[in-house]
Amino acid sequence: MDYDILISGGGIAGLTAAAAFGSAGFSVLCVDPAPPVTAREAAGADMRTTAFLQPAQAFLEETGLWARLESHAMPLQVMRIVDAGGERPEPRIVKDFDATDISDKPFGWNLPNWLLRREMAAHLDEMPNVDFRPGTGTSTLFTREAHARVGLSDGSSAQVRLVVAADGRNSPMRQAAEIGVKTTRFGQKALAFAVTHPIPHGNVSTEIHRTGGPFTLVPLPDHEGQPCSAVVWMEEGPKAEALFELDTPALEAAMSERSCHILGQLTLASQRTIWPIIAQHAEWLYGERLALVAEAAHVVPPIGAQGLNMSLNDLRVLRDLATAAPERLGDRQMLESYHRKRIVDIRARVAGITMLNRTSMLSAAPLRDARAHALDALYSVTPVRKTLMQLGLGARG
Repeated sequence: MDYDILISGGGIAGLTAAAAFGSAGFSVLCVDPAPPVTAREAAGADMRTTAFLQPAQAFLEETGLWARLESHAMPLQVMRIVDAGGERPEPRIVKDFDATDISDKPFGWNLPNWLLRREMAAHLDEMPNVDFRPGTGTSTLFTREAHARVGLSDGSSAQVRLVVAADGRNSPMRQAAEIGVKTTRFGQKALAFAVTHPIPHGNVSTEIHRTGGPFTLVPLPDHEGQPCSAVVWMEEGPKAEALFELDTPALEAAMSERSCHILGQLTLASQRTIWPIIAQHAEWLYGERLALVAEAAHVVPPIGAQGLNMSLNDLRVLRDLATAAPERLGDRQMLESYHRKRIVDIRARVAGITMLNRTSMLSAAPLRDARAHALDALYSVTPVRKTLMQLGLGARG
């Protein structure tokens, strides 16, 4: 064998997978057709952020990545849900889910995606049993019961015991294995950018519901001496595209109004990015010598910091199975076990977040009022509130 494991995809999930399997002693090749953009102002920088919830942070510690990331991370102590669905864009109901209710740690820690790629790639460079090849993609997949052979875009190939597909919602490896997906399209797009604001965020992540989808402010470290937050703004597709094209003063006025001025006047502090919102899950999480993880396996709207945290749950289960029985790496028994351990949780979370997103999109006044009443009722019952927080962190229901 050339390597034990080939990871197709060098995004955050793929880089984490390489560190996880590498730290467990396996030889790993990780490839991605695009070199990672690792500077904030560089063209193509990913301006989204990732909030690593408690279980994800613990997994990053186990992989050796957290030591590089901790000093850059902003703790998230409170998840604030705001309903602003009245006639005017102003808060009607504000509910704080405080991590101290269930834990002595924050809910999670937030980091910019471009910085994650920079630090993770640097960590892999220091691992002798991990070969990270940015600028090289996967092109073909040929499997037998005992191994897989993957053709690469540079004309070479690699023979491995296990292929991990972490290559996105349109996964080439999933398509090569002819594994189908179920996709829900919402007609939404999301804008992502960073802002500064006069009122400190106080380590509070704020999700504001009105119409079209949530407007979320997630704490970041100060930028040029000003409090700073990451914004994810979900809207119906045409409206999102129109917002994306606004000049800076007009966009700042629109975002400040949509945020209900909770943090004061918002000032754009980065590039803008935009992408379509879907929910999707694969029919199977494996093929012969192939495991699907992250967005190759499931895609959810960016609500409640669930997306990448689901992905790291995939990686934890897959790594644990591999280390428990290294001789079975990539065989059918291991991959069937992986599917059984993850598929129920994945389908439940995709369905739940799909429902939450549709609820957040509501525009008719009576339905917006019903949403506000439901938020108030759920929050007011302490056991329900704590259970929702624990489920949000990844506890099993």
